[in-house]
Amino acid sequence: MKKELKNISKYLSFILRHKPETIGLELNANGWAAIDDLITKTTSMSLTKELIQLVVENNDKQRFAIDSSNKLIRAHQGHSIGIDLNLKPIEPPKYLFHGTAECFERSILINGLNKQKRHHVHLTESKAIAKSTAQRHGKAILFKISSQKMHQCGYQFYQTTNSVWLVNEVPAKFMLKII
Repeated sequence: MKKELKNISKYLSFILRHKPETIGLELNANGWAAIDDLITKTTSMSLTKELIQLVVENNDKQRFAIDSSNKLIRAHQGHSIGIDLNLKPIEPPKYLFHGTAECFERSILINGLNKQKRHHVHLTESKAIAKSTAQRHGKAILFKISSQKMHQCGYQFYQTTNSVWLVNEVPAKFMLKII
């Protein structure tokens, strides 16, 4: 069952964050999709409302949300498609962290962190979460981000309901490699 939930989570990430059109699913402007449509249009696996609910409740990074009506689902962040998460800028803590694979270190130290094809750069208050994220892609390195200084320089930060911090970019001068 654990493997099945992981596969469903990966599938939901792909569909809700990147390619809803592959199954003909429509997301509204804020990234919400009808759960019934998601179930009906998914032919590669058998989805039920109960399985989707299990994935949402048990996802280690709380990547998804179901609305209060229990009829809509969306990903909290990480989209490469045009949606508006309707987040308001807020003041970040003094420091945030970003984990990545060692192979990206040189480029990051020169160019900073850029959102690439996604809407934002993802940061966390937790070194452990940053390290866990980084280890998926190879040997982990962590950067400590002077987020408060960035904020004072005019950079806008957003926080999702699952506590991921978002910013458009992190210039290298605000970063310190810690691992």
